[in-house]
Amino acid sequence: MKKRKKGRGRRIVLLILLLLILAAVIWFVVLPKFNQAVTDTYDTYTTRIGSISNSLSFSGSMSVKNSETLTADKAGTVRKIYVSEAESVKKDQRLIRLSTGEIIKASFDGQVNEISVEEEDDVSANENLIQIVDFSQMTVALRVDEYSITKIELGQPCVITLTALGISFPSTISHINRISTTSGNTTYYTVSCDVEVTEQVLPGMQVTVTIPLEEATDAVILNKNALSFAGDNSAYVLKQNENGEMERVAVTVGVDNDNYVEIREGLSEGETVYKQTTAKQNTNAGLFGGFQMLNQNTNSNQRNNSNQRNNYGGGNFNGSTRNNGGNMPGRP
Repeated sequence: MKKRKKGRGRRIVLLILLLLILAAVIWFVVLPKFNQAVTDTYDTYTTRIGSISNSLSFSGSMSVKNSETLTADKAGTVRKIYVSEAESVKKDQRLIRLSTGEIIKASFDGQVNEISVEEEDDVSANENLIQIVDFSQMTVALRVDEYSITKIELGQPCVITLTALGISFPSTISHINRISTTSGNTTYYTVSCDVEVTEQVLPGMQVTVTIPLEEATDAVILNKNALSFAGDNSAYVLKQNENGEMERVAVTVGVDNDNYVEIREGLSEGETVYKQTTAKQNTNAGLFGGFQMLNQNTNSNQRNNSNQRNNYGGGNFNGSTRNNGGNMPGRP
């Protein structure tokens, strides 16, 4: 009876020792390997002097501003055509004379775009005779959404760039239609800008209209990726101090675009700042290695315990447990 109780006690002691060894392996082997698998790294950025601006950009197409198609007031015959197609004309210049004595004249400076009749043709009242277009003065109509319309004002400078020709013309905002239209869930407003163009520009050509908003010249600028933000949304960067440690430096930002931001306070030209990143290196390998070592130690302990059970009578039990404890993996 005493031998049975003694054997049961030894098994309990062995079980406790195994649990302690497992806990030690996890603490000294698995967790350190996992922690070492994650390393903090830093990207570096350098400030420089430059210019930066932001702007709004919209798409549109060229349209003629002045165009008229002249017709006959009464039925009659075309007696004389004084101009030809593509000819430039001046305001009040004679264009066509009818048998009724009516003289068709241009009401503005422009170009003859199309003549629909020939001399001695009979025409009816209100029949189209000739079209005059001013191709030098054009306009672009833009659809501006409700989020951007408050940033646009009459007379505001803008730049019109023709997609096909790759040329640009300066312009200004000439009209804002404050009566909105709705498309989907967004409200739009029509904004117009007039522009004087060269002869190669034709109606219908696609354009991009750029409206500058803010600009900073000869300013300290920094890549926007270098910025971090505190809980109150204030901006800061990381700088390395004399001890090699990273510390926060608050900065005041100004004009920004998609890539860069103006630094008004906190940094000067040529300073290097850092942005913390976390690089995971062989995390799975670290965990696998830890669990693999855990499995090896467990198998080894099982073999030792088997030997210990065979040597209970020889008095080696205490010596075996002290040896296992002394060689516990990870102990300094």
